[in-house]
Amino acid sequence: MTVVESYPAAVALCVVTMLCWGSWANTQKLASKEWRFELFYWDYAIGVLLFALGLAFTFGSMGTAGRSFLDDLGQAESANLWSAFIGGVIFNLSNILLVAAIDIAGMAVAFPIGVGLALVLGVITNYMASPVGNATLLFVGVGCVVAAIVLSAISYSRLPAQGQKTVGKGIAISVVAGVLMGFFYRFVAASMSVDFIVLEPGKLGPYSAIVLFSAGLLASNFLWNTLVMRWPFTGEPVTFGDYFERGTPGLHMIGILGGFIWNLGMSLSIIAAGAAGFAISYGLGQGATLVAAFWGVFIWKEFKRAPAGTSTLLALMFVAFVVGLTLIVAARLV
Repeated sequence: MTVVESYPAAVALCVVTMLCWGSWANTQKLASKEWRFELFYWDYAIGVLLFALGLAFTFGSMGTAGRSFLDDLGQAESANLWSAFIGGVIFNLSNILLVAAIDIAGMAVAFPIGVGLALVLGVITNYMASPVGNATLLFVGVGCVVAAIVLSAISYSRLPAQGQKTVGKGIAISVVAGVLMGFFYRFVAASMSVDFIVLEPGKLGPYSAIVLFSAGLLASNFLWNTLVMRWPFTGEPVTFGDYFERGTPGLHMIGILGGFIWNLGMSLSIIAAGAAGFAISYGLGQGATLVAAFWGVFIWKEFKRAPAGTSTLLALMFVAFVVGLTLIVAARLV
């Protein structure tokens, strides 16, 4: 399989992860005018698994390091197969809740709260399990990112559109999503060999772990998303008939593209963990909130009606994010 041994290269992959995780939700925004998020999400889940399989049979089956994808699956212990699979199940529930919160209260409320909690919990749990990097720099960096998330939430709260009744529900759903999202990565990491060059017997390599995770995501969609379709957080129930009757090729492709973009980020995060460590790799990837804020501020113009002083808060937010992510990167070098 193909691996990354250089720490600077691993950091570069984590930056791409951050861009992917902060940008994939734009596909939902593009489709939401014609397509309920519950229906969009089926295509997203399919796209996640298709991307994982394509990666496993290409980069996961080339090179001299570790084991090829099929050989790796064949020797893996069942406990590790289930651990990666369960990681996908947990993530899928958290992500459906996050997408629902975005649909209810907007990315402005859902993304900072959900992803912010996920970053804090994810870095802590992954560092406790595999303490790689300088703890002081790592957690000060996390603190700066948390400060940026708070500034982002305050900025969004100043928008005239805030205060609607559904925001409280959106915040509550975001909190639950963030707590769940903070723990899924540890299940995937626990299934994998720490050394990607010489893989531990019975453990999974990164490409196999990504496929099992993606399979868990899609399989659990038949439970989680079916429940949300029948008892939606807002609006009328939707059916599988709606998916087949109302979906156009263009709408389906947008959802699949969203899955491709998200799993490109997930895959690069997992691959980078071999050189960067799971805590740093995950923490950098969750800087996606910065990317999402960029989309909201500069592309979608979400703050064009914001009152005076909001631009200062936004500037401080971006500075805090940059400082925090820089410290997270430096934690592995000291």
